[in-house]
Amino acid sequence: MQLDPETDLKLERIIEVPRQLVWACWTTPEHIKHFFVPEPHRVTACEIDRRVGGRFNTTFEVNGSEMKNNGVFLEITDGEKLVFTDSYTEGWKPSENPFMTAILLLEEAGEGKTRYTAIARHRTPEARQQHEQMGFYEGWEIVVDQLTRYAKSLASA
Repeated sequence: MQLDPETDLKLERIIEVPRQLVWACWTTPEHIKHFFVPEPHRVTACEIDRRVGGRFNTTFEVNGSEMKNNGVFLEITDGEKLVFTDSYTEGWKPSENPFMTAILLLEEAGEGKTRYTAIARHRTPEARQQHEQMGFYEGWEIVVDQLTRYAKSLASA
């Protein structure tokens, strides 16, 4: 995949969780609530209609304030790729203030491990810079750590 350093941010890691379990965590509303935002913030609601054009809506609690993030799936390859955006909401209604398109890539990395790649695409270099300054790398690293911890707890249950 061709990335544009002016508008794209990328995080890639090998995590010690099987790809299908990572996929299940990313595509199940109840699981999303356990890892999708860095603690101490939390996801208070999640709705997923896993199909192209289907909703991917989340509600966060951040420092006591509620933040709604409604979006849609643009591309889905079962077990391998999720592409979603807040540029549109369900029914392809354009969003008033879109922020990014996210691409999640999952690849087998051997022995129950997953190559986890998260890409955030922005409309402008300024939006990319804003996201980086907001803590993209730190925040998404925390999310991956939370996901790994949570997925391992599911595997051992």
